[in-house]
Amino acid sequence: QKGDSTFTLAWVLDSTATAMGSRLLRRWLTRPLRDLQTLLERQQSIAELQADYRFEAVREQLAHIGDMERILSRLALGSARPRDLLRLRDSLAALPTLQILLGQLGEALNLHLAKQVSEFPQQLDLLQRAIVDNPPVVIRDGGVIASAYDEELDKLRAISTNASDFLLKLEADEKAATGISTLKVGYNRVHGYYIEMSKAQAKDAPERYIRRQTLKNAERYITPELKSFEDQALSAKSRALAREKELYDALIVDLNRDLLPLQHCAAGLAQLDVLSNLAERAIKLNFCRPDLNSEPGINIRGGRHPVVEQVQATPFVPNDLELGDRRRMLVITGPNMGGKSTYMRQNALIVLLAHTGSSVPAEAATIGMVDRIFTRIGSSDDLAGGRSTFMVEMTETANILNNATEHSLVLLDEIGRGTSTFDGLSLALACGVHLAERLQAFTLFATHYFELTALATQLPNVANVHLSAGEYQDRIIFLHGVEEGPANQSYGIQVAKLAGIPEVVINRAQQELWALENQASQGSGAPTEPCQNDLFTAPSEDHPVLSLLEQLDPDELSPKAALEALYQIKAALDKH
Repeated sequence: QKGDSTFTLAWVLDSTATAMGSRLLRRWLTRPLRDLQTLLERQQSIAELQADYRFEAVREQLAHIGDMERILSRLALGSARPRDLLRLRDSLAALPTLQILLGQLGEALNLHLAKQVSEFPQQLDLLQRAIVDNPPVVIRDGGVIASAYDEELDKLRAISTNASDFLLKLEADEKAATGISTLKVGYNRVHGYYIEMSKAQAKDAPERYIRRQTLKNAERYITPELKSFEDQALSAKSRALAREKELYDALIVDLNRDLLPLQHCAAGLAQLDVLSNLAERAIKLNFCRPDLNSEPGINIRGGRHPVVEQVQATPFVPNDLELGDRRRMLVITGPNMGGKSTYMRQNALIVLLAHTGSSVPAEAATIGMVDRIFTRIGSSDDLAGGRSTFMVEMTETANILNNATEHSLVLLDEIGRGTSTFDGLSLALACGVHLAERLQAFTLFATHYFELTALATQLPNVANVHLSAGEYQDRIIFLHGVEEGPANQSYGIQVAKLAGIPEVVINRAQQELWALENQASQGSGAPTEPCQNDLFTAPSEDHPVLSLLEQLDPDELSPKAALEALYQIKAALDKH
């Protein structure tokens, strides 16, 4: 709803140590696998990392790894900056320790990652010799290449470094030669080096002084000696910058020769980061390792919603799910806010997580491979596309009915609610029959159409479940437990009351509900006159006796006061 990743599955799962691991985790979540062997290998790798909490040492070392994927991409384009090379150097320096840690792990990890996460001693040595510890952002102003890396660069830098000593000596010599104690030697980018003295002292300037600039209160001069030094110093500085840029470009070329193995290493590090992250999350969040197989069916014991249980203050109520050849569809009924949508979503997320190789939020789970997960949950229109809420709903439903197979998991929530009651009910029934009888997809079908519960008596692979709730002192209590069989009522008016609907509206709604239920209880024929309720008649006002009763507190009444109250109630009844 906020347009960011907060309160999403990635938000719960992503505790990766590197940026490339974070991106890979999101790719795993958005591109789940059906390759059972690869998923089992991922599960085994996670188990090896969990043994003796080995993932902790791995994650500690991964924290020293930079975003090698992005760095290497910029390296390939020739746009890598000095600090990119510094981060690459630090990343390569962490590889030997990671190699040792991988050697201590089991076969599953070594088989795939040890060859990828190899060491690069030559490249590391090159970067350690070439780059200073705290380089500037860009190469333009120099200061990137370390001392002792290149002899020519060191000589050019020495000229610039020794310039300050030369200028101090020159200034002292000129003060002694001219007798002008306020004389000073300076530099600016426009005129270069100069000797400056005041206007009053200018008359004492020696003939060898050549005027360079006149200011309001001073004169600036240059001497042949200073001019010779200027040419040498400025030339050395520009040549040093050019030489440094040349060395930097050559360094980029040298590193690019090993670009492919470096990229393979980065991919292996990202995978190791995701696996160690999933190992840590499974322990921290109390996830279990699901039993994956190729047999059709989804059996989850004590399943939980991984996101909801992290954000709600109260303990999450776990629920089971059983789907198989003899139980392909569950028709889910129950009150609004009872947890139907949460129940469907949690099971979809558990199946999704299982198809990434991750552990899942449940006590136990056996999950067969599914080919796709389809969802038709929530309601929204498409103003830009000129589609109503119902049109969007039907378009999404059509996609499911045209593409789902017997290996698909389908989630349908309130199909048909965007149109008239009979149209919606007819469409919902037809969709349910098509999914259960013809497509035989694993389906969770949440609805308020109680008529859909009859599918369980008509089709052998359909069952009814409901989200439990109860009433206490005219208040609805959501129990959130999934129980067999259909719900007996929806508690819609009680939910509306919780939402803050005005009392007068709630009372009117209750009267209409009683009338409609009374009408329905008399059969399917035309309603008799007493049962017909005019929707536009004013609601009856509360009886005055009700107001009197609401004002009474039985615990505070004396026998005399109770008798007086009884007379007042009798009088009110006689008047009304």
